[in-house]
Amino acid sequence: MRLTRFRTATAVAVVSMAAGLAVPAAAQTNAVPADELTLRRVMLSTGGVGYFEYEATVVGDAELNLEVRLDQVDDVLKSIVVYDDVGGIGEISLPGQEPLREVFREMPFGPDALSSPVTLLNALRGAEIRVGGTREVVGRVIAVVPEQTVLPDGAVIARHRVSVLADEGIRQLILEEADSLAFVDDALQAQIAGALVALSQHNERDRRELTVTLSGEGERSIRVAYVVEVPLWKTAYRLTLSDDIANGTADLQGWAVIENLSGDDWDEIDLTVVSGNPVTFTQALYQAYYVDRPEVPVEVLGRVLPGIDTGAAPIPRDQMAEAEGFARFIPELPESSLALDTQGVVTGAATGGFAPAPPAPAQVLAAESTEAATQVMFRFPEPVTVASGHSLLVPVVSREVPVDRISLYQRATHPQHPLATVDLSNDGESGLPPGILTLYERSSDTGVVSFVGDARLGAFPAGEDRLVSFAVDERVRVDHAEEVSQAITQGRIVDGVLRLTTIDRRTETYTIIGAAREDRVVVVEAPRYDGWDLVEPSPDTVERTDTGYRIRQPAAAGETLTVQVVQERPRSDVFQLVSLQPHQISYYASATELPSAVRDAMVRIGELQRVVADRERLVGDLERQVGTIVNEQGRIRHNLDSVPRDSDLYQRYLAMLSEQEDTLIMLRDEIEDARDSVEEARADLRGYISDLNT
Repeated sequence: MRLTRFRTATAVAVVSMAAGLAVPAAAQTNAVPADELTLRRVMLSTGGVGYFEYEATVVGDAELNLEVRLDQVDDVLKSIVVYDDVGGIGEISLPGQEPLREVFREMPFGPDALSSPVTLLNALRGAEIRVGGTREVVGRVIAVVPEQTVLPDGAVIARHRVSVLADEGIRQLILEEADSLAFVDDALQAQIAGALVALSQHNERDRRELTVTLSGEGERSIRVAYVVEVPLWKTAYRLTLSDDIANGTADLQGWAVIENLSGDDWDEIDLTVVSGNPVTFTQALYQAYYVDRPEVPVEVLGRVLPGIDTGAAPIPRDQMAEAEGFARFIPELPESSLALDTQGVVTGAATGGFAPAPPAPAQVLAAESTEAATQVMFRFPEPVTVASGHSLLVPVVSREVPVDRISLYQRATHPQHPLATVDLSNDGESGLPPGILTLYERSSDTGVVSFVGDARLGAFPAGEDRLVSFAVDERVRVDHAEEVSQAITQGRIVDGVLRLTTIDRRTETYTIIGAAREDRVVVVEAPRYDGWDLVEPSPDTVERTDTGYRIRQPAAAGETLTVQVVQERPRSDVFQLVSLQPHQISYYASATELPSAVRDAMVRIGELQRVVADRERLVGDLERQVGTIVNEQGRIRHNLDSVPRDSDLYQRYLAMLSEQEDTLIMLRDEIEDARDSVEEARADLRGYISDLNT
């Protein structure tokens, strides 16, 4: 859409929420009929919204009427825009969200009163009416009450008796026998007529009518557009391949699937579908909101009880002079510089005249393109007609595209067989939206077409390639094996800390058993691990995806070959030597990857650890001997209590206790010496480790 000149760049000048339903008389003079505002252009976006543009030709000042669904009013208020290259916008008005409540707010009756003449008359008790018929009655309504009348044949009919207060007193009549009934008050009669019109319009609760007021001169084209929620349009592709694998092209067709659920027919419209991911949102602009205000209590003055007057005396002359002197110090202000604020307080008047008006909004200029930075547009060359509630398929692409037939092995998809895949290139001028893809294969000999599978196509920018997998290639088999190893590449000891650099290696071997009678190009997709580097094959010969590496390998008919993928990860480890266990020291002492000085230090640490261990075992043996003697002494003392003190056995037990006490004294001395020896060995180990720097 190209607009050479904008009279206004904003959506609307004024949006008026009209509480009433009447159209201003001044705007009715040049009103354009609503059927002349015709839908001309629809743009559907994958963001779930649609752009609807209406057009009309007007002369001079005009008024355009446009109906929209009630559930779309919020979106319309958010996005409506009016383009008038010559004229200007006056206002856009529409009924409020609850127009009936506003219509009946000032009326002496509610909507329910219009359900029948009886309810209306009872609601308007006291109103003056004029009833015509066999006799004319004029008076004010007192009440309308139902009554039943029995006919001569026994039938019962229901009637209503109306009581009115006339000049001559209370008169009664049967409502069903009256020829006419009118309210004497013309204003009340007009209110009832307006309320009936409001009820009639309110019956269409799912629609609202917008009125666009325009000002200008001469004949000109007016466009009114807005963006509302619509069903998401979809894309479905068809790709027809040749059964000759060497054929490097295929026929691609893309179709847009759209639904017209707007409630109106699209007749000969200019249709455009847009593929992109725009930011869209909705806001309840059609709902009335009120600001919460704090409630301030009413200030009530306390009751004052005047005292009893005891009389007054005149002011002495000297005190009156002091008061007059004080008054002379009050400066006089010119009358023009004083003003009363809203609370009656004298304030200084504003100077300098009125504040300047805010600047007009900047004009908006739009550019036209088929592929913007964030979306791709497909405009259909012929007008489109879609009835309300119907769906339509329209082509978005139909051309030959470059293809390459391959077999893609993804172990997570199938552990033994690759997928029959097409390497599809987008050599067109614009990107393609995502969608499902149905693949066919045409025989190069007979031309017979057969279905071969379905696939999914993601967003496809121009100039890029996509792999489209549609079936399992059971003629090719791939076996997978994996091995994980570690290798120390560097080791140092600094201030008793062992610093190692280790390489973790993950080797995956893919054994490809080709098709028996056909050549294949097998693409192995190996997983890519964060923090790991590809070592084999060379990174220059593979393709990298978000999650893996793709290695392309030709496989002749009946050929068996292997593809090896090696990834490595360097790792740094730090160990406190004093905390390493003997088996860890032994492992590093025999690790040929470490420098000889580091291994020699490990050997010496191992020797010192063994000295500490031997001396700790000696302490343990001595402590166990002490424990054995203590237990034996407990048994002997128990026996002493059970034998006579003057017996030989008693004396023998005493001798044994004396001998054991001597042994305990000797063992405790040996334990103390052994513990000192352990501490000495530990000190030697710590001292050796702390001084190590190799």
